[in-house]
Amino acid sequence: MGSTGSTVAELVQARWEDHRTGLRWADGALSHHDVTAGAAARAALLADLLSSRGEPHIGVLLDNTPEYPLWLSAAALAGVAVAGINPTRRGAELARDILHTDCRILVTEQVRLPLLDGLELPGVRVLVTDTEEYEALLAPYADAEPEIARTVGPASRMLLYFTSGSTGAPKAAICSQGRLAAAGRSLVTHFGIRPSDTHYICMPMFHGNAVIADWAPALAAGAGVALRRRFSASRFLPDVREFGATYFTYVGRAVQYLLATPERPDDRENPLRAGFGTEAGAVDAARFEERFGVRLVEGYGSSEGGAAIQRTPGTPPGAIGRAAPGDDLAVVDSVTLRECEAARFTDDGRLLNGRAAIGELVNRGPNPFEGYWRNDEAQAERVRGGWYWTGDLFYRDERGYLYFAGRTDDRLRVDSENLAAAMIENIVARYPGVVAVAVYAVPDPVAGDQVMAAVAPAEGVGFDPPAFAEFLLAQPDLGTKMMPRFVRVVRRMPVTATNKVARAVLRGEGFRCADPVWWRPSGSAYRRLTAADVAALRGRFREHGRESLLRL
Repeated sequence: MGSTGSTVAELVQARWEDHRTGLRWADGALSHHDVTAGAAARAALLADLLSSRGEPHIGVLLDNTPEYPLWLSAAALAGVAVAGINPTRRGAELARDILHTDCRILVTEQVRLPLLDGLELPGVRVLVTDTEEYEALLAPYADAEPEIARTVGPASRMLLYFTSGSTGAPKAAICSQGRLAAAGRSLVTHFGIRPSDTHYICMPMFHGNAVIADWAPALAAGAGVALRRRFSASRFLPDVREFGATYFTYVGRAVQYLLATPERPDDRENPLRAGFGTEAGAVDAARFEERFGVRLVEGYGSSEGGAAIQRTPGTPPGAIGRAAPGDDLAVVDSVTLRECEAARFTDDGRLLNGRAAIGELVNRGPNPFEGYWRNDEAQAERVRGGWYWTGDLFYRDERGYLYFAGRTDDRLRVDSENLAAAMIENIVARYPGVVAVAVYAVPDPVAGDQVMAAVAPAEGVGFDPPAFAEFLLAQPDLGTKMMPRFVRVVRRMPVTATNKVARAVLRGEGFRCADPVWWRPSGSAYRRLTAADVAALRGRFREHGRESLLRL
């Protein structure tokens, strides 16, 4: 029952008269046919509301409710681009996202209306889905059939999804109907997705991961979709069992939160076949498979689509995979533009030459990056000298397998040596009793950076500084410059709405935070950082003219 349509609209239309269960949520279900009928009604409404209104864009400010996939499908039929609006944004930043993407309609729900209070949104019509007014607006279109607008083709804009805003305002990456449909079909083939499968969408749908890697392949295969309004670690297994979910995606720290839930003897009794995502890490991926009996596939695809890495049989532990067909990927030094040397490893797989092997991943060949919406500066930064620069650090072994080493803005410079935060995180994550780790730079009083780590111990487990230091000193791949100077102990790692570590928050607070911080002054043992220590450190920053680097 899968479809080979070249547009998302064709994939939506193909589910007409398919009366199997297509969409489920906590207290309801719709058949594939009903989903398509609902999409057709909304597409017909869009055609009337957006006639002669300029750029056909709509914003969706919703949790993972049934309305979200209905509006995605409707937009595909109508040839309208959807901007996923992040509900964690506030005030002027939220208004900026809506207006920057030229949304003429904003679809939201009553629980999100307070976010719009006081915002100036000229020319934006707000539709509130859980109201009688909304039902009345849709009622005249109830008998609409899924007709595809004449303007729809593979190049039609489908998504405007925001990428990281850690170094400025988020950028709206463009994804066409053709690229989204192709991504869905590719994942169907890669994971052997069947019409009888059910995809569990617990990651937020305003983020590209949930739409591109979960919703699109389900649509392409004719598989079912099950929604969780917001990610819940405690509800994950009950949902999976209730919905019969066979596939899910994850980003950020979601896997760590699942591993932090109390273990049960029946954890492996679930229908899941695979999970697909990023940032779980090799250690936690192995723990997840051992506990739940589910293989996690760590993939890589830059948010903008300019580079992709495929995991194939024989991929070494810790590696993401090799370049996708057609990609001319290289790991290069961003200053010299020369390829970095091949990675060398110890017998147990630990990197020996990180300084020389780690560089930025670039695609030197044709790639499907479709640009940013009205942001020429960001686009020029992404594509330089004819190459697509991912902004991600990698290293590559002699056989061409690629290993993720972090973001370029997660690189630290300690005593004139460049370090990748992700490399240090992978080492610290081996420490028993820690469920989440984040490594980031804090300024050094004299020059460059110092290494700071935030660690979240498992529930009921304390932090033992001498044992932690002994563990670090025993790690053969932890260089002398890599050992954290500061260690912040958190009850729960601060994260973004997509469960990625909120590194900007951690960096901004540095060692001057409310949580307990342990530090290692001048190579001594870890001890508790006191108010007197902070005052003395501030004096050193002032002495060297670097006090402005302390953000608080």
